[in-house]
Amino acid sequence: MESLVNQHFLENAFKGKRVFVTGHTGFKGSWLITWLQLLGAEIKGYALAPENDQNIYNIIAPHIAHESVIADIRDKEKLRNEITSFGPDFIFHLAAQALVRRSYIIPSETFDINATGTANVLESLINLSHPCVAIMVTTDKVYENKEVDTPYIETDRLGGFDPYSASKTCAEIVAESFIQSFFNIGKIDEHQKIIATVRAGNVIGGGDWSEDRIVPDIINHLKQNKEIPVRNPQAVRPWQHVLEPLGGYLLCAAALKIKPHELSRSYNFGPEVNDHLTVIELVEIAIKNWGNGEWKNVSQPSQLHEAGLLKLNIDRAKKELNWHPKLNSKKGIEWTLDWYRQKDNLYDFTLQQIKNYQSL
Repeated sequence: MESLVNQHFLENAFKGKRVFVTGHTGFKGSWLITWLQLLGAEIKGYALAPENDQNIYNIIAPHIAHESVIADIRDKEKLRNEITSFGPDFIFHLAAQALVRRSYIIPSETFDINATGTANVLESLINLSHPCVAIMVTTDKVYENKEVDTPYIETDRLGGFDPYSASKTCAEIVAESFIQSFFNIGKIDEHQKIIATVRAGNVIGGGDWSEDRIVPDIINHLKQNKEIPVRNPQAVRPWQHVLEPLGGYLLCAAALKIKPHELSRSYNFGPEVNDHLTVIELVEIAIKNWGNGEWKNVSQPSQLHEAGLLKLNIDRAKKELNWHPKLNSKKGIEWTLDWYRQKDNLYDFTLQQIKNYQSL
C-alpha cells in the first residue's frame, strides 16, 4: 500500500492550520518547520536560541514565514501564554536536552527540561478552548534496554540507564498521566485534546552540527582530512534519515484528527528490522560515499555508558498509520552527505529533499 506521507494527504491535513512547534531552532525542528511551510501551515515556534552559527535554523529561518519565540520550555507562564494566544490546531513538542553524554554533565537539568518541560506543554492544553492534537516526541531509548537482538514494541517495559534515557522515560510517564487525568480517550468529545507519544531511532540528516553526534564528527573530520574518532564501533542503532520520523509525526498527527479514539497511543518510527547498522558500518558507508577518509577507534574502558544494541519494531506504525520507511540506511546516509556537500542554496536543497521524499 502506498505511503500516506505525500504532498496531497499532508497538505489536506495542515494547509491553513495553526501549528505550534517547540524546539523549532533545533536540527529536527528546523526540518519540520520547513516541511510545514511547504504544506501551507501557519507556524509558531518556541525554543532556545540556536547553539552555534552553523545551526540549520540560521539557514532556513529567513525563508520560513513563522513567528519565533526564543524562550525556555521551563518557563511555564510564558509557554502557556504563547500557546493560548496562538490557539494551535496542532502541537509538536520537540524541545529537549537531547544528548546522552551531556546528560551525564547536567543530569538534574536534563530531567527538568525533558520531564517538567513536557508537563508544562501538556498543562497549557488543559484550558485551551478548542480541539488540538499534540505529538509528544521522546526517543527510542525509553525502553528498558536488555541489550538483546529483539526489536522493542510500544508495550515493552520502559526504563533508562543514563539520565537522558531516564528523563525521556519520565516524559512518557508524564504524558500518560495527563492523558489519564485530563485528556482521557473516552472523553475526547468533551475535552477535544488528542495526545500521542512518538519514539524515533537515531536520526541523521543535513544540518546536524550537535556535539557528540556521529554525523557531525564524520563530516568535520572528512572535510579536514583527519581520522574520524569512533566510540563503540560495534554498537547497533536504528539509523534513519530525519525525514523518516518527521513524516511519521506529521502522518500520526493527521491520522489522529480522523481516528482519535483508535490512534491516541505511542508509536515507534525506525528502519526495517533487517536494516539496523553498527556505528562502524555507518562510518564506512559514509567514507565510501565521500570518496576518501579513515577512522580510528577511541573507545575506552572507563567511558560513559551508552547502549550497545538497540532495535525498534515499527509494525504498529506500519499497520495503523500506513507509514513505512522510504529510505534504507544506505540511502539515508547518501542523502545526508549530499546535503553537506552543498556550498550554496542550502535552503533550496533542504526543500528539494523534502519534495523528493514526498514523491517516493
